[in-house]
Amino acid sequence: MAAQRILTGITTSGTPHLGNYAGAIRPAIEASRRADAESFYFLADYHALIKTADPARVQRSTLEIAASWLAAGLDTERVWFYRQSDIPEIPELTWLLTCNAGKGLLNRAHAYKAAVDKNTADGEDPDAGVNMGLFMYPVLMAADILMFKAHSVPVGRDQIQHIEMARDIAARFNHLYGEHFVLPEAAIDESVATLPGLDGRKMSKSYDNTIPLFAPAAELRKLIFSIVTDSRLPGEPKEVEGSALFQLYQAFATPAETQAMRAAFAGGIAWGEAKQALFERIELAVAPMRERYEALIAQPALIEQKLQEGAARARAIATPFLGEIRHAVGLRRLDSSATPTTVAATKVQALPQFKQYREADGRFYFKLVGGDGRLLLQSRGFDSPKEAGQTIARLKQGGEAGDAGTLVEGVSTEALAEALAALAGE
Repeated sequence: MAAQRILTGITTSGTPHLGNYAGAIRPAIEASRRADAESFYFLADYHALIKTADPARVQRSTLEIAASWLAAGLDTERVWFYRQSDIPEIPELTWLLTCNAGKGLLNRAHAYKAAVDKNTADGEDPDAGVNMGLFMYPVLMAADILMFKAHSVPVGRDQIQHIEMARDIAARFNHLYGEHFVLPEAAIDESVATLPGLDGRKMSKSYDNTIPLFAPAAELRKLIFSIVTDSRLPGEPKEVEGSALFQLYQAFATPAETQAMRAAFAGGIAWGEAKQALFERIELAVAPMRERYEALIAQPALIEQKLQEGAARARAIATPFLGEIRHAVGLRRLDSSATPTTVAATKVQALPQFKQYREADGRFYFKLVGGDGRLLLQSRGFDSPKEAGQTIARLKQGGEAGDAGTLVEGVSTEALAEALAALAGE
C-alpha cells in the first residue's frame, strides 16, 4: 500500500510563538516520524506577500520559521522541507488551474467575502483594497497541495473551505483532462492545542498577545507574569476551566504534572506561584530548542543549504508531474505524437459527475448531476467531508442510493441506476 502524503504550509509573515509550537510545529514533527506517511512541509513565502509588503520582514520570518522547525527536531532527511518560491512549477500550475477555476467559486472564498462585506458596510467600493493575491489565494493553495498529490492537509476549521475548493478545482480539471490529481482531504485534529495568549484570547499576532517561542528566559518570565488572572487571593480555590495560565501549563506538562497543578489550583495556589511554575515548565521544554535555534539563526547559509536540498527533492517530483499536466492541456512539442484529448471524449460520453460542497448549516453535501445537467441525486448532510467522500466511493462501487440521500422529483430510478452503473464502470 502506498504511503499517505501529508502536506503542511507555514506562512512566513511573523515570528513563531508558543501557540504555533503547540498547535502546529510539535504535532507536525511527531506526525513526520510515522513510517506509513510521506510528509511535505513548505515555507509559504508567496502567500506571505498577500499579507505584507515589507521585504525584510518576509526574509526574516522565513529565516526564523525555518530555524524554529529545525530547532524543534524536524529531520529533513525524512521529510520534504522546502521554500514555496524555490519551486517554479507551483506558479505555473497555479496558472493552469486558474484557467479552469470558476470565478463564482472564488467569489465565495471566506477571506474575499469578508473584505467585500466590510467595504460594503463602510460604504466603500466592494473591492476597495482587495488585491488579486487575496482573491486568487485559494488557487495558489490548491496548486501547493495538488502538485504533490497530497492525500491529507492538516488545517484549522477556518481553512476547511480552501481544501474543499482545491478538491473542486482538481475534480474539474480531472473531468476535462483525465485523472491527474488526487482529491485531498482536510485533516482536523480536535486534540491539537489552541493556546490562549496573555489576555486569555487565542494566542495570535492579530491580537498582539503572543509569547515568542524563543524569547530569552528573562523576557519569557516577564511575559508569563503579565498573563491576566482574576482577583482570587492565595488560599482561595481557583478554576482551571477558562484559565489561560492552566491551559498553557497543560500544553507543556506531563499528565502527572498537569494533575498536580489541577490539585494546586483547587488548593488555592497563589497566582504568582502558579506563574513561576508555568515559567519553569516552559523554560524546561524550550531552553534546549532555544540553544539550537540561536545557533541556526547565526548560520543562515546552513538553513539556505537545507532549503535548497529540500527544493531539489521536491522538484524531482514537481518537474515531471508538471510536464504531464502541460501535455494534458495541449502545451506540447509540435513534433510530439498527438493523442486524442480527453475533452472530446468527455463531451461525447457526458458522464454523470458528483459535486461536493458545504452549506451554511456547516454540514457537507454532495449531488449527482447527469451528463445532461439534470440533478439525479441529492445527499443528506454529513458531519465531515470524509464521510461524504466515503459515501460517494460506495456509490461508485455499486452501492445503494438510499443511504446517500433522496431521488430528485421527476428523475426516474432507472436514470439514477444507469448513472451509478456508468460511474461504477469508470
